[in-house]
Amino acid sequence: MTYVEDELNSQPECWIRAAAEARRYREVLPALGERVAIVGCGTSYFMAQAIATLREGAGQGETDAFAASEFPHGRTYDRVLALTRSGTTTEVLQLLRELKGHTRTTAITADPHTPVMTAADEVIVLDFADERSVVQTRFATTAVTLLRAHLGLHTDAVVADARTALVAELPQQLVACTQFTFLGRGWTVGLANEAGLKMREASLSWTEAYPAMEYRHGPISITTHGTATWMLGEAPEGLAQQVGATGGLWIEGGLDPLAELVRAQRLAVAVAAYRDLDPDRPRHLTRSVILAP
Repeated sequence: MTYVEDELNSQPECWIRAAAEARRYREVLPALGERVAIVGCGTSYFMAQAIATLREGAGQGETDAFAASEFPHGRTYDRVLALTRSGTTTEVLQLLRELKGHTRTTAITADPHTPVMTAADEVIVLDFADERSVVQTRFATTAVTLLRAHLGLHTDAVVADARTALVAELPQQLVACTQFTFLGRGWTVGLANEAGLKMREASLSWTEAYPAMEYRHGPISITTHGTATWMLGEAPEGLAQQVGATGGLWIEGGLDPLAELVRAQRLAVAVAAYRDLDPDRPRHLTRSVILAP
């Protein structure tokens, strides 16, 4: 079993622990009414997109998501929340240091022995969700679970769906597809972006991701026999039928969207195996992007 397989299979247990510990971190996570920016790079940026939409949708306060390198310094926030598994990502550390003394910052990381521990004002360490794999799985979803629990949006049903996602068979024809499109609505747009990234990282697949209602505005033109379109969350009316009419394979996301992301992670590993690739050694990638001064 690869590192990434082992780590993605441990997600239900990680989610249970994160949800149980959410109350412990109440004072350092965004409070009701705060204007918040959530930042990250790569997977963490896509998780930031999901969390920001969830928080604002829950009426907790205006919440934006940015790639750390694209943070708008002309805006004012009560708090900036940074997601960084490694605690060493150059863009995240640089932003936190620039905000020091001006804007309250909280970082969520997996490694307590990294520069982020002093770069941020407050730090939450999810070391039980750390990973050996370059390809992120459990840290990202565990951070989302922590924030969902903090917002009162996590239930035991989410964990049950994750367990289902780990054992349910993937459609055999899905592994042989030549192109994959992931769709989301609201907070699941970020999850769709992340599902596409997992497929690119682990299996070198041609993947795209869009808000579901945007799919008709051009992207559906590439859909045909041998392609797959996977919906994370509730699909817009009629879209499944439109995809079916193209000859493409439609995958309906019937589980909690975070559990659907687990299914997509499994697909990435399965496609890698089908193509005789090692998902623990993704091409051109390292566990953390650290730029030379």
